[in-house]
Amino acid sequence: MGASKRHEVELPRGKCYRCYRPLSSCMCKHVRAIETETKFVILMHPKEFQKVKNGTGHMTHLSLPNSELYVGVDFRDHNRVNALLNDPTKLCYVLYPGDESLHLNETKIECGSRELVIFIIDATWSTALKLLKVSTNLQALPKLSFTHTKSSQFQIKQQPQEAYLSTIESTLTILELLNAHKMESIQESAFEHFLDPFKAMIAYQISCISTSKSEHKNAARFKRRGISKT
Repeated sequence: MGASKRHEVELPRGKCYRCYRPLSSCMCKHVRAIETETKFVILMHPKEFQKVKNGTGHMTHLSLPNSELYVGVDFRDHNRVNALLNDPTKLCYVLYPGDESLHLNETKIECGSRELVIFIIDATWSTALKLLKVSTNLQALPKLSFTHTKSSQFQIKQQPQEAYLSTIESTLTILELLNAHKMESIQESAFEHFLDPFKAMIAYQISCISTSKSEHKNAARFKRRGISKT
């Protein structure tokens, strides 16, 4: 009985090593994986890796079986990244806006017989810029960008600008555009559930915030009632 009790106490503080969230708020059950022809490589900045409560990079990786995820800042000597970059059977792009980037809304990527590989930097804009500057092997890649009319559903996080999307939302937009170009053959119903873990995470965080505020109000009310004047 004692061992069982200890397990019950420690469980909420544990971590799910699949979605990297606390076990008490694991989002794995909400993941609806999508098979893709395109390979996605998520390069996660260490600061994002530490955001176990609201990071979306791991969710994106879990949702795409044909994806890889690596944590770091300098990828110049990263064996797997360089293997992909130097593979003649791959056509690699990095998702990053710029004057010379290919605008996916308007232009279809011509891959021929090569597999399309899209590198996605999971970081804030400032740390993403640093990562790209340090990783000179990624600098040479052609850049990919898109425009959209969506608003981020990341209600618990203030985006730098209204048009900015989270990693998982950006990935969904890319998938939709690739589908429109007939580069993917994904059922529309799959898109509807792609953000399920993201939405569940937001709902959980909001509920925690609401509970915390409620507890704070109740504590303040109890404290006021407990004061007596003599």
